[in-house]
Amino acid sequence: MSVVTGTYKPRVRCYDTYQLSLKFERCLDSEVVTFETLSDDYSKIVFLHNDRYIEFHSQSGFYYKTRIPKFGRDFSYHYPSCDLYFVGASSEVYRLNLEQGRYLNPLQTDAAENNVCDINSVHGLFATGTIEGRVECWDPRTRGRVGVLDCALSSVTADSEINSLPTISALKFNGALTMAVGTSTGQVLLYDLRSDKPLLVKDHQYGLPIKSVHFQDSLDLILSADSRIIKMWNKNSGKIFTSLEPEHDLNDVCLYPSSGMLLTASEAPKMGIYYIPVLGPAPRWCSFLDNLTEELEENPESTVYDDYKFVTKKDLENLGLTHLIGSPFLRAYMHGFFMDIRLYHKVKLMVNPFAYEEYRKDKIRQKIEETRAQRVQLKKLPKVNKELALKLIEEEEEKQKSTWKKKVKSLPNILTDDRFKVMFENPDFQVDEESEEFRLLNPLVSKISEKRKKKLRLLEQQELHGKEEEEEPEGKPSDAESSESSDDEKDWVAEVRKQRRLLQQEEKVKRQEQLREDQQTVLKPQFYEIKAGEEFRSFKDSATKQKLMNKTLEDRLKLEAKNGTLSVSDTTVGSKQLTFTLKKSEQQKKQQEAEKLHRQERKAVRRSAGHLRSRPRWGRPFH
Repeated sequence: MSVVTGTYKPRVRCYDTYQLSLKFERCLDSEVVTFETLSDDYSKIVFLHNDRYIEFHSQSGFYYKTRIPKFGRDFSYHYPSCDLYFVGASSEVYRLNLEQGRYLNPLQTDAAENNVCDINSVHGLFATGTIEGRVECWDPRTRGRVGVLDCALSSVTADSEINSLPTISALKFNGALTMAVGTSTGQVLLYDLRSDKPLLVKDHQYGLPIKSVHFQDSLDLILSADSRIIKMWNKNSGKIFTSLEPEHDLNDVCLYPSSGMLLTASEAPKMGIYYIPVLGPAPRWCSFLDNLTEELEENPESTVYDDYKFVTKKDLENLGLTHLIGSPFLRAYMHGFFMDIRLYHKVKLMVNPFAYEEYRKDKIRQKIEETRAQRVQLKKLPKVNKELALKLIEEEEEKQKSTWKKKVKSLPNILTDDRFKVMFENPDFQVDEESEEFRLLNPLVSKISEKRKKKLRLLEQQELHGKEEEEEPEGKPSDAESSESSDDEKDWVAEVRKQRRLLQQEEKVKRQEQLREDQQTVLKPQFYEIKAGEEFRSFKDSATKQKLMNKTLEDRLKLEAKNGTLSVSDTTVGSKQLTFTLKKSEQQKKQQEAEKLHRQERKAVRRSAGHLRSRPRWGRPFH
């Protein structure tokens, strides 16, 4: 039997696999989070709903419904004690005893919430996965915790990238000592219960939560699945065996026992069914799959015209095979014929035995033409940046020589690129060789420019005479040029210093000329208009302000600190704290002085009045 649950509307379907048909279908009140069959057939099924209800179904249909205190996420059945363990959005693990029909005392975990749980079928160890990335193991006999595994810390490896706290999303036991744990960040950890360190950490590389984990014992494989892919890998080495990537997102995967069949529940109306013969034989109820796969392997399909060559009537005339038209050696098709490829090669070799040599020569000729086409071919130099163009031509020739020796593919040149053609047409892009930046960045420009100017003169003479020469102009051999370039590189530092001294001298001469011009100029009197309501004092304030503005920030801060308008102090974190005090104007100072005098006068008046009131009267009373 095969049981499947779905949504919209929430329902459960049971299929009879031996008949390959639907057994029954039942509608439910709410969506199912997970379910489990407690018997060998469909007579006892437990459903955990997303509205905290637990629903029991028997062979005839709905049997009983109860509710748990918190929303559940997973549950497991402990056969020896008939207990159902429920985990969910709570730190407690609720226990429902089916023999007594009542809830027992829950197990109190250290986690805020629990996502999954599983019970080992060999020794009955109960394990629950928490949102903190831990696995807590409990002994159902003593209802005490026996161990805690920190899987979140162990899942972080050098190759994995984790942006959030890994929570436990899947849990599965295999045998007495092996346990696989899936995390929400896409890692699968394989544990031996005798150690708190994982034996192997496998990353899905998708960053999606692991939905389910299954063990395949015959080939020592582990099947782990997230919402996008099913990966099968060796549990000893972690090497990938194969993978399946369905069209729709996966929700759960079921491996049929002792077979190579996979059943998947996905976001689609139909279930996904995969059969991999390497994993095992087909189940008994679909043994015909083995016969189908054997037939497909024995009779591989081939394309109809894989071993035939299509030739036209003109090709037959060139080969001298026109007498075969109408014979079984040629099959008429559209405007030509199909003939056996072996016959075609044999006849072509007999007709032209030197065809391969001609083909080889043509290929070599094409390669040579391609390399020639990549060269910079300029009949005359551009009007703008002639020296730069000549420099680029020389560099391109050197590159071609080096690429011919090293057989390296050369890059396109700026001169042949349309994106930079304005650089050699617009005078605004002319390089200024007298500028300071150019002279500092090119300390050896004088010697190199002399060589280029000689070459430039030769090219201009060739343009005037109307001759186009591809050979290099006569000059020094390449070895002499290379030796000169090495000497120039040695003198680079000295040349830079020389250029700096020249620049400083030129700047000094400019300043002296500017000073002479300032001295020769006659200053004319300037008249200023005073706004209405303002009094004229002197030019000193404006002059001091102008001097202060010309000073650096450091000098201004020192002056303000000296006058008391600025205080600088160090804070505890190592930074600086500045406190500014605004200067008061003359009018504000006069007003404050007047207020101060007024307060002093009032105090003096009050003091004199109090003295008069407290003075005793000296005289005798009248009788």
